[in-house]
Amino acid sequence: MNSEAGSSTGVGEYIAALLASARLGNQVTHHRLLPGAEPVFAPNRLPWPRAVGKLLEERGVRLYSHQALATDHIRAGHAVVVATPTASGKSLIYNLPVLERHLHDPDARALYLFPLKALAQDQLAAFSALTAAWPEAARPTAALYDGDTSDHFRRKIRRDPPTVLVSNPEMLHLGILPHHEQWAAFLAGLSFVVVDEAHTYRGVFGAHMAQVFRRLHRLAGRYGARPTYVLCTATVGNPGELAAGLIGAGDGAGAGAAVAPVVIDQSGAPRGPRHFVFLNPEQSPATAAIDLLKAALARNLRTIVYCRSRRMTELVSLWAGSQSGPYKERISAYRAGFLPEERRAVEARMASGELLAVVSTSALELGIDIGGLDVCILVGYPGTVMATLQRGGRVGRARQESAVIVVAGEDALDQYFARNPEDFFSRAPEKAVVNPDNEVILARHLECAAAELPLATDEPWLQSTGARRAVRELCAKSLLLQSADGAQWLAARKRPQRLVDLRGTGQSYSIEDQDGAVIGSVDGFRAWRETHPGAVYLHRGRTYVIEEVDPGRARILAKEARVSWFTRTRGQKSTDILEETERRALGRALVCRGRLRITERITGYEKRSTSGNRLLTIVPLDAPPQVFETEGLWYVIPDGIRAGLEERFLHFMGSIHALEHAVIGLLPLQVMADRNDFGGISIPLHPQVGLPCVFVYDGLPGGAGLTRQAFANARDLLEATRRAVGACPCEDGCPSCVHSPKCGSGNRPISKQGALALLDELLAPGNEGETLFRELRVSPAPERLEVQEMRGEDQKDVPADGCPPQPGREEYMDKNPTAAPDGLTAHVPTPPPRHYVVFDVETRRSAAEVGGWHKAGQMGVSVAVLYDSLADDYFSYSQDELPALFERLRAADLVVGFNSLRFDYAVLAPFAPYELRGLPGLDLLQRVQERLNYRISLNNLGQASLGEPKSADGLQALQWWKEGRYEEIAAYCRKDVDLTHRLYLFGLREGYLLFSNKAGQRVRVPVDFRKRP
Repeated sequence: MNSEAGSSTGVGEYIAALLASARLGNQVTHHRLLPGAEPVFAPNRLPWPRAVGKLLEERGVRLYSHQALATDHIRAGHAVVVATPTASGKSLIYNLPVLERHLHDPDARALYLFPLKALAQDQLAAFSALTAAWPEAARPTAALYDGDTSDHFRRKIRRDPPTVLVSNPEMLHLGILPHHEQWAAFLAGLSFVVVDEAHTYRGVFGAHMAQVFRRLHRLAGRYGARPTYVLCTATVGNPGELAAGLIGAGDGAGAGAAVAPVVIDQSGAPRGPRHFVFLNPEQSPATAAIDLLKAALARNLRTIVYCRSRRMTELVSLWAGSQSGPYKERISAYRAGFLPEERRAVEARMASGELLAVVSTSALELGIDIGGLDVCILVGYPGTVMATLQRGGRVGRARQESAVIVVAGEDALDQYFARNPEDFFSRAPEKAVVNPDNEVILARHLECAAAELPLATDEPWLQSTGARRAVRELCAKSLLLQSADGAQWLAARKRPQRLVDLRGTGQSYSIEDQDGAVIGSVDGFRAWRETHPGAVYLHRGRTYVIEEVDPGRARILAKEARVSWFTRTRGQKSTDILEETERRALGRALVCRGRLRITERITGYEKRSTSGNRLLTIVPLDAPPQVFETEGLWYVIPDGIRAGLEERFLHFMGSIHALEHAVIGLLPLQVMADRNDFGGISIPLHPQVGLPCVFVYDGLPGGAGLTRQAFANARDLLEATRRAVGACPCEDGCPSCVHSPKCGSGNRPISKQGALALLDELLAPGNEGETLFRELRVSPAPERLEVQEMRGEDQKDVPADGCPPQPGREEYMDKNPTAAPDGLTAHVPTPPPRHYVVFDVETRRSAAEVGGWHKAGQMGVSVAVLYDSLADDYFSYSQDELPALFERLRAADLVVGFNSLRFDYAVLAPFAPYELRGLPGLDLLQRVQERLNYRISLNNLGQASLGEPKSADGLQALQWWKEGRYEEIAAYCRKDVDLTHRLYLFGLREGYLLFSNKAGQRVRVPVDFRKRP
């Protein structure tokens, strides 16, 4: 290509030069000029108010057909989802109805949500400019409420909410919903909720946002509001399904719309001509992209280069800057992980024209205004048709001629479209999948919702199977507590929202350099994969080596270093089938889907040379195992197929391993996902199935619904995989067909020929699949032995009600939700043992007098009182009479106390003739503390559960000892024994005790007072 500096020719000449280039021209596998389109205008069904009509007239605006149709529906109160291309005028669609409502009802409010701060700032400016000419008294107000808003302005916004509140998901989750009482005026007037870039709300983020919208709807209803939802998205294959999943239309817990949102997907906006080029480079994709970028810079074409990873973004930016001569200072990287101020500086320089090119990850895929661009270079296929069109839509926004160049990598999808470009243009955009039923995420938001407003046990939100499971999980961890009357669930923590990261499945880790400066962040679920000790991390052109992962502080320490290698983790995985929900015969095979438990162990990492990808060494790594539940599908392979491949001397493990990689590589053809959103495991003999299996699963806790969507096309997936692997010209397998860039075993063993033979057998006519469909039985999954929760907390896997597991209990509750109104297993009253005693001890001296609580053995005994169930009577003992007490304790089947393990036994130990902890004991305080993780006083429990407080306190009893008032000490101690005794019987009968929390609410704490072995 001609790269003579200083020329200012247009895009057409740029593309012509590319096609004629002796070096790159023969690498172009497809060139297509997509023609421009003229605008299609349409009138509204109802006229706009005079002020709105005049505004449009003064601006010379005629509404495109999709704008008119969408605004008609919104004005009628219908939820809509607008799925039209970039720069098609979506902002007018929601701004105009908001302005109209403001004119009729000045108390009406609107919430605009944008996934990025830069988007929010753009839209705030656009809204303000729209009404700048209106009289101040009639002008609607707008304000930005995000992490950069000062405390002063936050208070002002809450006190006098603007007409339009522009914010982001995190602020809604953390700043508005938890403090809804301070937002009462805003929520009471909430008439519109605008969700921009809705296609980004998928996967983990989408599952979180589906629950955030349900929480918003719940609280808006609390203040009498039923807002209209307006969702704007890029071109996706299922905009209506995506929108309904996000806002919960018709599910009783979401937006409450009787029908799914109206879909507006036919654009009337004009567009300029656009060149589309597929290029399959002979050299590395990065090198080809740099050559293309240099030629574009030489023609003063404003260019954006998209890379698929942070690392590639940094490397391309470095290489381009070092080779671009006078343009070196006019190129910048832009990616997630940059600090907010760094990203805004790049956006401002690009919008002003100071930067001529930006090298970005998907962070600039969204509609941030960075000025008019001419050329978009995609280093690697973005993974979906939607993302390709969305990123390509960043150029030609002024209707000028533009170009999109896809530089294929060695990935299977890249090579698929490089070899089958027509398929790209004939293929419908993928479906965006959101899984509002992700139980891991649902549980966290149920806790948040309960903290915002107690959950009624009959709420629609709690009626699904997933919600009931989540309630049991939260109860097991005492994160949800029932009200005294059993009608509500209350959150045990005041602000659980602070522990929920919307963009990840776990706690977010900050990455700090040697000076303590934060240089990035990573989700806790990915921390050990991407930022383990020894990992190479790139930031702003600088190379760092990770020195330490500190889970306690959620911090990763990195040290700047110059290295000539990069790192890649290695590990092992196993899977257990927890539940099979569906199966289907596929000729000679069977495909199933359901819930899986995945155990991942990172065992080490590779060091590979940055030049040539040569393996330098493998370093062992002692990382904690990650165990999570998710959704997945699996192909069951008949034993006859295995035997047939082995008779042909094909490596069977290598065959199923290669099939796993190839299937995962092509899954994004069916659902909107990246191959990194999936995980896979190939097992030659799965212990639960008794046959070879190839598993593909959603790579996040709880699942994202991706494999659920793909299950319906399981045979099509195998057929596409067979075509792609068969068309690859390599001999033994490569990244374009059966190798995976993230394989934990280094792509060993792999057999491309075996995979082809296996696919042929699976797709051949036969009835083995029908036989497996009828006869295959899956053995129960083994018990979970170790769990590391994805939010970074170590939790024991305890049964939901604190009781030993009962066969079929979970299934029974799921099928019989009314069996227990509290969402847990119905409690069965338990009688006490035949002979039990309850005791308490009062001391002669205080902890302060003996030098601390650890010296309880020196406190002495003023009186001890014991209740004996056989005698049904109380007995008092002085210090001299303790031998008789010890005899009664030893004779009992159960010894009940309150704080007896930590205090009473310690006081009595110097006098005891045996080890008191060896008694069959039950410490009520210990059992309560096990559930709550904090201590509750006997006085609190007695007053809340029995309506009776303690008669005195320990300090009063000490004073009575000094004054010789022994009868009063004995009466006080007997009262404590009586309270402890009655609480014990209450807990056995009801399965819970009551206490008053810090908010003064009487709540239940589930207890198990049965004798432990």
